[in-house]
Amino acid sequence: MRLNHLTLTNYRAFSRLDMDLPRRILLLVGANAQGKTSLLEAIYFFSTFTSIQASNDRQLINFLALNEPLAVTRLLAEIEKKEKKHQIEIRLILDQSNNNGNARLRKEILIDGVKRSAHQAVGLFNAVIFLPNMTRIIEGGPDERRRYLNLALAQTVPGYAQALSDYAQAISQRNALLKQLAERSSDPAQLDYWDELTADRGAFILFQRIQALEEMQSILTQTHRHLTRDKEILHFNFQSSLEITPTFFGSPDQNQNHLNVEKIKSNFLEELKLKRREEIARGVTTIGPHRDELRFLSNQIDLGIYGSRGQIRTALLSLKLAEVEWMFQKTGEYPVLLLDETLAELDVERRADLLSYLNNGKQAILTTTDLDLFEPDFVQTADIWQIHGGLVKPEKQG
Repeated sequence: MRLNHLTLTNYRAFSRLDMDLPRRILLLVGANAQGKTSLLEAIYFFSTFTSIQASNDRQLINFLALNEPLAVTRLLAEIEKKEKKHQIEIRLILDQSNNNGNARLRKEILIDGVKRSAHQAVGLFNAVIFLPNMTRIIEGGPDERRRYLNLALAQTVPGYAQALSDYAQAISQRNALLKQLAERSSDPAQLDYWDELTADRGAFILFQRIQALEEMQSILTQTHRHLTRDKEILHFNFQSSLEITPTFFGSPDQNQNHLNVEKIKSNFLEELKLKRREEIARGVTTIGPHRDELRFLSNQIDLGIYGSRGQIRTALLSLKLAEVEWMFQKTGEYPVLLLDETLAELDVERRADLLSYLNNGKQAILTTTDLDLFEPDFVQTADIWQIHGGLVKPEKQG
């Protein structure tokens, strides 16, 4: 997987950016608030068609363009995958000319010039991103960890993004019906259709999450042991609201090998029926993938509760590097790795380990405010570009 060329128009601080990217390592150097993170965010946008930072797409539009009646943000990527070249174009079009004052934003995605939905386009380009604030994946609420899983799986598992959309709609409709049944004392059999759809899509999502975590566990353990010099063993602790999955992955007593989508669906439907009276009273669906939880245990200690800042940051880095290798195993292509200020809080040994990992031919973009954090030999082999005020200027070719 290669990103060969990137064009940004009216994206964040970038009025216009047009750049060919090096095939291996790019060090993007600049002070804070110059556009380094926004550039990584833009590249990652091509992999999931959702921003890793902004709460809505409107925030991605350059503030100067917002003064126009028709504000257009355009992102264009030329990529190479399995020796074939493709073009991905994203347009964010904000129409502010409506007489009633309600601006309307639409997003258009074109693959090789043909319009596609996000569900159809996701997976063509793969990327893994590390941002300093991503420690919330470990420290934050369960929704942060579910979002992490969803973004990774949507890129690699065909149909996962569509299943998520269908499931979210089913849960919304089912919850509305539950409230209606409580208020009007209607026939509970009306839930049968939504139970079937919820269980069908939910079983697929849950199975894919279990399978992905199983596959990633051994990679995660090995990577983390390397980064901690064999001092810590990192494990996933996956907790489903359905009583069908083991607690620990990679443990000798794991028994999920016999699970399949149909078995999960059957179990899901049975539990929905058992909880029907309770859920009508509460007006909410209490079980399913939207209630999944994932914890990170280092030497059996929950890092989200007891982990130090250094432990959490190292665990997150291990997770991201494991994600890279897992995506390679699933797709046969290494994703583009995007690392934002990654070395700033690592000790000397862990910096050396990370740089050694990167120096193996994968395409990666690293941002930094200080080149001295990098070993001289690594700097010599990398391309170095300066960024200032949304302008990017090549400084040295590796």
